[in-house]
Amino acid sequence: MHEAGELLARFDGAPPGALLSQAQAASRSVHGAVVTYSPKVFIPLTRLCRDSCGYCTFASSPKRVPSAYLSVDEVLDIARAGAKAGCHEALFTLGDRPEQRYAAAREALAAMGFPSTVAYLVHVCRRVLDETGLLPHVNAGLLSADEMLALRAVSVSQGLMLESISPRLGERGGPHQGCLTKEPHARLEMIEQAGRLAIPFTSGILIGIGETRKERIESLLALRDVHARHGHLQEVIIQNFMPKPGTAMAGYKPADFDDLLWTTAVARLVLGAAMNIQVPPNLSFGRYARLLEAGINDWGGISPVTADHVNPEAPWPQVETLAQRSAQMGYSLAARLPIYPSYVRDAARWVAAPLVAQLVRACDSVGFPREDAWVCGAPDTVIPTPPQPRLARPAFDALLQATLVGEPLDAAGIEQLFAARGGAVDEVCDAANALRAQTNGDVVSYAVNRNINYTNICSYACTFCAFSKGSQAHSSRGQPYDLAMEEVARRVSEAWKRGATEVCMQGGIHPAYTGDTYLALLRTVKQAVPRMHIHAFSPLEVMHGAQTLGLKLHSYLEKLIDAGLGSLPGTAAEILDDEVRRVICPDKVNTQEWLQVMETAHGLGLRTTATIMFGHVERPASWASHLLALRDLQQKTGGFTEFVPLPFVHMEAPMALRKSSRSGPTWREVRLMHAVARLTLHPHITSIQASWTKNGPDGVCALLHGGVNDLGGTLMNESISRAAGASHGQEMPPVQMESLIHRAGRTPWQRNTLYGAADPAQRERSYYATPLADVVLTRPARRNRPVTLLTKEFS
Repeated sequence: MHEAGELLARFDGAPPGALLSQAQAASRSVHGAVVTYSPKVFIPLTRLCRDSCGYCTFASSPKRVPSAYLSVDEVLDIARAGAKAGCHEALFTLGDRPEQRYAAAREALAAMGFPSTVAYLVHVCRRVLDETGLLPHVNAGLLSADEMLALRAVSVSQGLMLESISPRLGERGGPHQGCLTKEPHARLEMIEQAGRLAIPFTSGILIGIGETRKERIESLLALRDVHARHGHLQEVIIQNFMPKPGTAMAGYKPADFDDLLWTTAVARLVLGAAMNIQVPPNLSFGRYARLLEAGINDWGGISPVTADHVNPEAPWPQVETLAQRSAQMGYSLAARLPIYPSYVRDAARWVAAPLVAQLVRACDSVGFPREDAWVCGAPDTVIPTPPQPRLARPAFDALLQATLVGEPLDAAGIEQLFAARGGAVDEVCDAANALRAQTNGDVVSYAVNRNINYTNICSYACTFCAFSKGSQAHSSRGQPYDLAMEEVARRVSEAWKRGATEVCMQGGIHPAYTGDTYLALLRTVKQAVPRMHIHAFSPLEVMHGAQTLGLKLHSYLEKLIDAGLGSLPGTAAEILDDEVRRVICPDKVNTQEWLQVMETAHGLGLRTTATIMFGHVERPASWASHLLALRDLQQKTGGFTEFVPLPFVHMEAPMALRKSSRSGPTWREVRLMHAVARLTLHPHITSIQASWTKNGPDGVCALLHGGVNDLGGTLMNESISRAAGASHGQEMPPVQMESLIHRAGRTPWQRNTLYGAADPAQRERSYYATPLADVVLTRPARRNRPVTLLTKEFS
């Protein structure tokens, strides 16, 4: 190949240091400062093989193995041990069609009721998926298209090493002599066929078995070209041959380390910056830093349970050691799944439909596996606090420093901060906390308020909402209701007696509600307690009210203000990204409509909060768009009082029950959302609030050290998070709230809705509140007429 010759001359003529620097820069331009590995178990389903490669100790004969195949129970025992140890991948490696060579293999398959090794492999992959949750990756030799499709239904990825495109290696005396499965064009055709079938695929080359450097480049070019046609090569392995006693090539000299570095760097430059390039760490002579310099971004599979059965003489490195060595080079070590994040993000294309849900539930927002067991809203979730090494990363450090001196973040910068892992997460949180201290001091504010969700009947069908119901809906989450105005007034009066200065009112979009209904709710509150601040109605409710009365938004908001509305909650924002909204709330207000309601309200002097709901189907790019939209509007109007990140509580959410969403955000993502919001929105929105109902007391205490200065309200009645499955309670009284704030080493301050000091008399009442009376959930009926109450204002 002419191109191979040109590249060989170019790369052989380059100074080694310059070649490695170029490769590492290319890798970091796409993969950043993260190097990955896959926690796995190695399942050698059969060590029998129809071929006899001159360097292989994995393949054996029937006389040398206890049985031709591992039994289903043996496979499941290995997989269960891996799942218990925190693995995600079940790597099935096996000989190529041993039944074509050995009667023992044919007899064993017949006894188990399978016509072929591949048929048995499909069966055990299904059992591992169903019974352990591990995700299979299969290396089963040369396969037909039908066999690959059958395995695609029970595995998330497959693989076949090209090894070398050189036909010389199959000649007499070569390592592939007599090995039909190692015929280069047959292997390339299978790799091509995997692309046609949209199978995420692993391939690579084996160096030091007699090939030349030019032949290595020819092999890499062949892989590059097939990937260019299909985009399915998720990783390429550069594996160095290690001679093994008892093999035909036991006396061969392996490729030296400098040759491994050269080939790795060349692979990066030939295959491009985006390719995932791996060198097995147990074959790297322990010189991990040099391989990172050569442009790798992945260490491959590492097992805490099983040995490398292909290279049994080379034990896996300890993950802790690998993390330390990676950190010394400025890289965070991150676990991955057998399918890489970019393929996870496009799982509908690359993974069989029945496996997509399992894959999505196992992932974070970018396609890495969830790092810990923390779950938003769960009662006994422990806040993970593993020690994280701090890394020297000049570009990242410069980005953080720029935010602290007032340089505004752009979308790329925001996404870079959200991509932080390991010790970099602590650095982001520390920067946000420094900015919080500079802006808000040590004070942590909260309000005494009551939530009143006047109806859970809703004509919308948002896929994330476990609170709303149709008018006839019944479920384990409770029955539909539509509060009588008398009950609304009673709750307002009770809240005032208990020290509240605010009622927060929101509900479903009841099909019988009109703009007059919302006006009646306001009048009911003001008649009950004229001095109560009303924080009410999402932008969706405001638009609904205006449309039902045929009024312009501006005019309807004026009516709401005249009737007593004091401020608007910034809910119904979810994610201000219409592509995501089409999935989670297709019939709800779109991004522009939400922003329009807020801008109009601000123009009338009506202050509002701003929220984001994250951890479901969206990605960090959507988070960046959302934050920038809020910042832009705040710079224009100044009307937002605070920003409230709302982690998605998944347990009872419809889209989670249908297994079409993630299991809420990870703890890393929760920390980063609050911290990055502080850094992005400063100095325009100066209050960042953490939700105790979603993050729990321990969670918000930790978030107070990452840019948060406000804990929201005491609530008295929390319905929406609890309907979704959260278990952190319905009320956090002032004494408990302040105890939590003191635990974080901060100073509590009871505020009102608009961040003034709470009324002294109300503040005093709040510490001596009597228990709440039982609420009355009025059953649905014809719309209750608003009642006129002659309740005195409490003083």
